[in-house]
Amino acid sequence: MSTQLNVAKFGGTSVANYHSINNCASIVVKNKHTKLMVVSAAAGVTNHLVMLANTALTSQQITDVIVSIRKIQVAILNELKRPSEVNDKLFELLDELDGYARHEEINYKDDLKDALMSMGERMSSLLCAAVLREHGVNAINFDVRKVMRTDDRFTQAAPDINTIKILSRQLLAPELENHIVVTQGFVGADAQGKTTTLGRGGSDFSAALLAEALGAATCEIWTDVIGVYTTDPRITDKARPLPELSFEEAAEMATFGAKVLHPATMEPALRYDIHVFVGSSKEPDKGGTWIKRNCEHEPAFRAITRRKDQVLVTVKTPKMMYAQGFLERVFHIIAKHDLSVDLITTSEIAVSFTLDNPPNSMSEKMNKETIVELSNICEVVIERDFDVVTVVGNNMHSSAGVSSRVFAAISDFNLRMICFGANVHNLSFVVGKDDSEDIVKTLHRALFE
Repeated sequence: MSTQLNVAKFGGTSVANYHSINNCASIVVKNKHTKLMVVSAAAGVTNHLVMLANTALTSQQITDVIVSIRKIQVAILNELKRPSEVNDKLFELLDELDGYARHEEINYKDDLKDALMSMGERMSSLLCAAVLREHGVNAINFDVRKVMRTDDRFTQAAPDINTIKILSRQLLAPELENHIVVTQGFVGADAQGKTTTLGRGGSDFSAALLAEALGAATCEIWTDVIGVYTTDPRITDKARPLPELSFEEAAEMATFGAKVLHPATMEPALRYDIHVFVGSSKEPDKGGTWIKRNCEHEPAFRAITRRKDQVLVTVKTPKMMYAQGFLERVFHIIAKHDLSVDLITTSEIAVSFTLDNPPNSMSEKMNKETIVELSNICEVVIERDFDVVTVVGNNMHSSAGVSSRVFAAISDFNLRMICFGANVHNLSFVVGKDDSEDIVKTLHRALFE
């Protein structure tokens, strides 16, 4: 493959309707190095699919949800210049979706859920390829399940990086020689060919994995914002886009709540030194953020993030004093339930840590099971309604005055837990959810305005 290869990924709002997809097609055609387009489901479709997969519905309610999905897709179809090219295939996919949605075990079997959840991306890529052809390019729709090999942990599948690389070079790379290829994000298949998904937000991850497999130079993430901002622009209108970020800064921001980035996206990019660009498909001429190994400027303060819906767990036992192996038992239980701890502090007889706890999620269910099991070996105290606010920057643990500026700015707020020093790129606080927005605004004013 050309070392100049660019992979362009477009999110749900970017492919929401015919007009938006036309913008995306223009972006793809404008960059002669873009040979692979990775797309999400059209905005709104995934939420409908989540309802079908996880909610007990009557036959009429299922019909109503499917009608809503059909409207979104058919509206795009009806604006195509040559709808007959994809008409039959789209309705075949809608019929397949209908079959999964009405399966009597859809709410209970994760392999069925994944098959259903993949339908949004499969329809989206079909329609996006048709729009690209209207722009005069030789575009084809490619089923990513041929190359995106994963394990069989349905709904949260892990990629098999080596197999993805082998299959991509065998099956995908030759197609890129003569076509612009449109494929699906978020979707994969296990060794038996069963459809899997990489978890919500996995489309960015898919694009980075394919970029790595094909030896691409760049990977563009096109969304509805002009790059990565100093903080969430919905919290303060003083937030501004950043021209550049290092991989480490971006990984910290993604992990601690920057929704514009998926945390796992940085892994393949870092392994293969792929430059990642984040920009707005609605306003491509306004530039965006480049994420790369080394930045020209590495300021002490780069951005502020907020991660909502955190639960604070404190485990304590007098036996912990001088005891060998207690922490190992605690973290063995956490690992067994596939949970990851974000922040942790310790004392002589207690350990406190945060767990991500979004409502109605798999992790919320896992958290409950984990806490029951931990209660068998120690006293467990649960505190809810917290957010994590993180200041992301560089050399924060060794630059004079960095921490004092942060703490001085938020001296009027109660901080339940502080994590600092494990990493040169972040300083994190666990704070009450009612204070978190004001804390972000206050910090942004002190550090960036």
